[in-house]
Amino acid sequence: MPTPTKGARLGGGPAHERLMLANLAASLFTHKSIKTTETRAKRLRPVAERLITFAKKGDLHARRRVLATIGDKTVVHELFTEIAPQVALREGGYTRITKLGFRKGDNASMVQMELVLEPVTPKVKKSKMSSAKAATPVVEEPAAEEPTEAPVAEESTDESTEAPAEADAAVDAEEAK
Repeated sequence: MPTPTKGARLGGGPAHERLMLANLAASLFTHKSIKTTETRAKRLRPVAERLITFAKKGDLHARRRVLATIGDKTVVHELFTEIAPQVALREGGYTRITKLGFRKGDNASMVQMELVLEPVTPKVKKSKMSSAKAATPVVEEPAAEEPTEAPVAEESTDESTEAPAEADAAVDAEEAK
């Protein structure tokens, strides 16, 4: 059988690479942080994040899929019981790669790969109207530009129609400068 030609392999063949990535993932889940080469870390990141996503599901099928990759039951148990609840609110980005420099022997680029276990703080979504008001400061216009008041037919005023008019006036004043 010919050697696969698509993409570079870490170490030897594809089976060796798969086993090496499984062992690196097991070490990452056991120690929460590992020191490895940059190439291995970049190849490990999608594997580790996929396994963590399976662990977040937490069902039997997901546990068996992780066990198919990592054969050690203690590591899989730790992944499902300790790591998955800590990253339950996080929507991806479970690993962090920090460059350390170069290895002394062969000048390989070394990195520290660690799990991101800090609690996530969800971002507050702002409406477009409130962000437009916050972004443009309200500038008072001179009295000469104010139109004369016309007689008002209805006494009731709708606040929702006045707010966009004030925001538009502020934007027009900024564009005039």
